[in-house]
Amino acid sequence: MRVHLSSVTRRGFLGLGVAGLAAPAWAGAQPGLQEASGRGRPDDDDDDDRESRPFPELEEVTFRQLQAAMASGRITSRQLTQAYIARIRALDSRGPTLKSVLEVNPDALDIAAALDAERKAKGPRGPLHGVPILIKDNIGTADRMTTTAGSLALEGSRPLQDSTMAMRLRAAGAVILGKANMSEWANFRSFHSSSGWSGRGGQCKNPYVLDRNPCGSSSGSGVATSANLCAAALATETDGSIVCPATACGIVGIKPTVGLTSRAGVIPISHTQDTIGPHARTVTDAAILLGALTGVDPRDPATARSVGQVPAGGYAQFLNPLALQGAKVGVARRGVSGYSEETDAVFEQAINALRNAGATVYDPVDIPTIDEINGTGDELLVLEYEFKADLNAYFASLGPKAPVKTLKELIAFNSANAGREMPFFLQELLEASEARGPLTEKAYLDALANGLRRGGRDGIDAALATNGGLDAIVAPTGSPAWTTDLINGDHFLGASSSPAAIVGYPLVTVPMGDSHGLPVGLTFMGTAWSEPKLIALAYAFEQATGARRMPRFKRTLQLG
Repeated sequence: MRVHLSSVTRRGFLGLGVAGLAAPAWAGAQPGLQEASGRGRPDDDDDDDRESRPFPELEEVTFRQLQAAMASGRITSRQLTQAYIARIRALDSRGPTLKSVLEVNPDALDIAAALDAERKAKGPRGPLHGVPILIKDNIGTADRMTTTAGSLALEGSRPLQDSTMAMRLRAAGAVILGKANMSEWANFRSFHSSSGWSGRGGQCKNPYVLDRNPCGSSSGSGVATSANLCAAALATETDGSIVCPATACGIVGIKPTVGLTSRAGVIPISHTQDTIGPHARTVTDAAILLGALTGVDPRDPATARSVGQVPAGGYAQFLNPLALQGAKVGVARRGVSGYSEETDAVFEQAINALRNAGATVYDPVDIPTIDEINGTGDELLVLEYEFKADLNAYFASLGPKAPVKTLKELIAFNSANAGREMPFFLQELLEASEARGPLTEKAYLDALANGLRRGGRDGIDAALATNGGLDAIVAPTGSPAWTTDLINGDHFLGASSSPAAIVGYPLVTVPMGDSHGLPVGLTFMGTAWSEPKLIALAYAFEQATGARRMPRFKRTLQLG
């Protein structure tokens, strides 16, 4: 998309800080905001050369700072959207070539201009009014953008109506900036995939070190948020796809309780485990964005369970920097740590930070069923059954013009286009899913019941009930990012997302430190609908540690 830069000036961004917030990192920049004409990324030996990146004023800016600037007239939503698009062009399409954005919304500038006019006439709708948000490419929009889950099989596909998540973003006044790249079919295609690769978008890169992997499947959402190509992004998770890109890309991710956010209009894997949540650079922005997404939706029956569970006034009200004082926190170790000495070293520092912030730490508090969870194939069996049923239902929702109409047709398309769709890895998960029968089969029902028991009553809930009742359990989110390997696939070491995934419980991950400049996240986990408590604890940890560091687009790590 061709962008004509407006007359927005650097002075227009100044003063975005509001009472009680620190001034933005770029406060004091010289007047005359222009797209940088030099390198798309800083020299590896000069990582603090912010002027080498386009629109450095956008870096680490928050929703509240943007709202203050738009309210004062220092910048408009249209100008802000222009600046983000120019930054995408310079860093994502060129320069470091992050490949995190599949397409920019061709109507974004017009939408932003209309929101500017509405602000002037009526005032803002809320904290997202005029704010540019990217959404993952499996979240449907009935507009001029496509919804493909990264697959060439759905190239040009447009759903008949918006997903509920897109509708809620629009209702909140957000500008849907574009579609983020992702691991194709949400990483449910092959055991040997490279996370962040899709047929449409190619391989997405980690913004900290470009030859490292961003993790998946919400790779583009995580990379774009971390690299300041958007104010925030929407991501989806079945098992790890919000929290893993968050830890690898040094950002905050909230994986909500299944049923808190609607999956209607989202290309599915599993109606048992799929959920939609935010990627943001701060817990505050993630909490604000989550608050715009919740509510009962007749198009997704699972949301009926959220009645009485959504706090009036959203989640920002729980942001308490002292929330860890007196909190009882358990440390999960067995089965969710020990796979990486680098991760474990950062984790120990995080545990000390929890204690220093006033938490009573119980160590260890292991999930009793973790060996069963990690040692059986029940979760994969459930996903294969549900993927076939749910994906075929999604294809039917596209109507008679759907490019492919069944999972069987998708498999045939990939085989016929193997040079483009399968140059690096195959589709054995698609084929295994196609071989599954209906959801009435005993094998499926038994595996589903086992997962719900192991993750919930006998798992996370049992751990939380120890020591007189815990507020949360913490664990490392994952390892530092591995080197991307398209030939052999992901070098995945371990994670802590599966217990919550199989039972549909929430997770919040926040940066806790780094290893050799590669970020590592800390996960707070709790029982169903415990988002307020988890957000409060994660916010207090974030405020106590300040572990988030902005990426510098290094080409590779210089080790030893």
